[in-house]
Amino acid sequence: MIRLVLMMAVLSVLFVAVGYVIGLFFGDPELWALGALAVAVALNCVSYFFSDKIALSMSHAKIVSESEQPTLHRIVSSLAVSAGLPEPKVAIINSPAPNAFATGRGPNNSVVAVTTGLMGIVNENELEAVLSHEISHVKHKDILIASIAATIAAAISYLALAGRFGALFGSSKNRNAGILTLVVSLLAPLGALFIQTAISRDREYGADREGAMLSRKPLALASALEKIERTARSGVKMKANPTTSPLWIVNPFRGDALLELFSTHPLTSKRINRLKEIAQNTASLN
Repeated sequence: MIRLVLMMAVLSVLFVAVGYVIGLFFGDPELWALGALAVAVALNCVSYFFSDKIALSMSHAKIVSESEQPTLHRIVSSLAVSAGLPEPKVAIINSPAPNAFATGRGPNNSVVAVTTGLMGIVNENELEAVLSHEISHVKHKDILIASIAATIAAAISYLALAGRFGALFGSSKNRNAGILTLVVSLLAPLGALFIQTAISRDREYGADREGAMLSRKPLALASALEKIERTARSGVKMKANPTTSPLWIVNPFRGDALLELFSTHPLTSKRINRLKEIAQNTASLN
């Protein structure tokens, strides 16, 4: 909760600051800052209460019953009990691209979703390891944090875009305010992106580690990640909104040339190496 509040506060302050600077250009900074604050509060509320529904809609996921997917429900139920959580809802995404994600504002409102492509290429141990990763996200409310970060970061980008248009094509008696507006409008989205991606990368490492401990199958998770990464690199595309990229266990939308600094996920090779280290350390303790 401390991490969630701090992240919301930092991004909201950044959002209000951008509004204030744009307001300097238009001659009413206090009004713009107040308006930006009101929008930030509204976006936080929407993300908090509707993040699960938004994510399911954008990824075309369908909630399935136990009779439709008995194996999936059995694994999710067992992992939830081991983690001390209520059983999440289970969803299927009809896509050849292997992947998975979890969503929801907390353990009592969570959904775990997998693609048909994932179920087609992994064995049951690997599937359990992937689901343990997603259950770990649910336990620590990582998806809520990612959803709020993504929503406010997107709002900062739109507000900054308005500021750039105003600075380039608008008119103001204050030349310095125009220059400041242009600079802030260019830098603020980058700042929001850095915060969002840093949060996302950190939570992926954490979910790998705790998921490996939950399932006790770190090598199975490493194997599943390798299969997902290999398929993603082969060109199999995910039909989903790219703004959902932080949710997936492996980012299905990144390009090969994208720097890790700007990626929502750590390099898959680094994650696999860490999981192998966890397996070695666990073996040595036993």
